[in-house]
Amino acid sequence: MKHTVLTAAAAFTFALSAHAQTPVKIGFMGVLSGPQAALGQDMLDAFMLVVEQNGGKLGGVPVEVIRRDSQLKPEVANQIADELIEKEKVPLVTGMTFSNILMAVGKKFTNAGVVVVGSNAGPAPLAGAQCSPNLFVVSKQNDQFAEAMGKYATTKGYKRIISMTPNYQAGKDYIVGFKRQYKTPLLDEMYTPLNQLDFSAELARIVSEKPDAVYAFYPGGLGVSFVRAYQQAGLLGKIPLLTTSTTDGTTLPALKDTALGVLLSSSWGPDMPGAANQKFVSDFEGKYKRTPSEYAAYSYDAALLIDSALRKTAGSTDRAALTAALKAADFKSVRGNFKFGNNNYPIQDFYVYEVAKDAKGNANIKTVSKELSNYQDAYAKDCPLK
Repeated sequence: MKHTVLTAAAAFTFALSAHAQTPVKIGFMGVLSGPQAALGQDMLDAFMLVVEQNGGKLGGVPVEVIRRDSQLKPEVANQIADELIEKEKVPLVTGMTFSNILMAVGKKFTNAGVVVVGSNAGPAPLAGAQCSPNLFVVSKQNDQFAEAMGKYATTKGYKRIISMTPNYQAGKDYIVGFKRQYKTPLLDEMYTPLNQLDFSAELARIVSEKPDAVYAFYPGGLGVSFVRAYQQAGLLGKIPLLTTSTTDGTTLPALKDTALGVLLSSSWGPDMPGAANQKFVSDFEGKYKRTPSEYAAYSYDAALLIDSALRKTAGSTDRAALTAALKAADFKSVRGNFKFGNNNYPIQDFYVYEVAKDAKGNANIKTVSKELSNYQDAYAKDCPLK
């Protein structure tokens, strides 16, 4: 009888141990191929850096990161979403490189009870009336980058500005955001196809219209093509180039000195003070032999956020407990000042940076000015969440 009781107790203890070590499945969806792959790769590398530094765990529990390439195609993203929901039964998804992808699958995930921790895309509709208690965006609401640059352009006294952006959700958000702070009517607005790499016609219009400055948003490979073309057209140094998500850690390795003098706005830069950021930049450069981008910074923060949440829930993925733990944002952000607003988008500071030589003689970004402090997006008022 005693032997039977001991055997049963041992079996029960083993079962508890096995259950406790069952990895939490986390889906990672990002653009990992094509001209924009550098963005998704930076996001994945930064996220996995935290996982690896924690011995394959987040919040003290093992995690299994299921990586999927959305290919920047909403139809592919929808197929991946179905797989992650129905086959993999993930409780949590992160990544989401582009806004058209998050717009395509965000509601599918949240309606299925999956918690989304987006680490780049921040589309306006999901910040406002379509917000969800299951959706957290760690990076920013798209407009905010542009608002910071709009404020800077106003301060500089530019009167005639031309805007350029790809014709999709994030591009439209960035123009709306820029105009929210820059009240002077734009001289011209140019919307180009999402995969267009030849800007000769648009640059000819710029030469003809002679603006005071150009405001542009072209992420990843688009940014490399655009800035090179702008420089080759002889415009750089003559007409100030104000950008968002165009000259950053994903594009500067290719652009190098071509981008010197370009201005950009963001809520993160590699020269930001603070121990958390210094450790992140040092660890990322040490492992991957390149300077991290804002995409990497936000994904690193997403991993730290999930780590803090799973620690609070003791590894439980109960939706109510997990969302409450995520909302608390009890982690040390690389950006320093960070908290979630009522719509689960961050309230944070925004800066303008310039591409300049760093101490090693490489083209990098350095802080020029802080433009917005403790800034919440304009759509939070339309979100019914408290």
